[in-house]
Amino acid sequence: MTMSKREIIENICYTDLVYGRINKKLNISFSKEQIEGFLGRVLKETDESCFIRKGKNFYVFNTENNIRITINSNTFRIITVDRIKESGS
Repeated sequence: MTMSKREIIENICYTDLVYGRINKKLNISFSKEQIEGFLGRVLKETDESCFIRKGKNFYVFNTENNIRITINSNTFRIITVDRIKESGS
């Protein structure tokens, strides 16, 4: 990974539409501030080895919260947050 975890966290940004997308995908109803706080905490707590760059995106896998965060590698915008599907279930 050419960018460090710290650089990603410092430059992270959101669009107005992504808040609704995150609430829908995670089946939650957080405010913008709650989403930013939650994702900020998750990004800080996630080991750098779980930050993977593939193509034009970074994928951050956090198994403790069972989520994958997709971040555009050029703009550092959060694209979406998905639940990690459990294998073998």
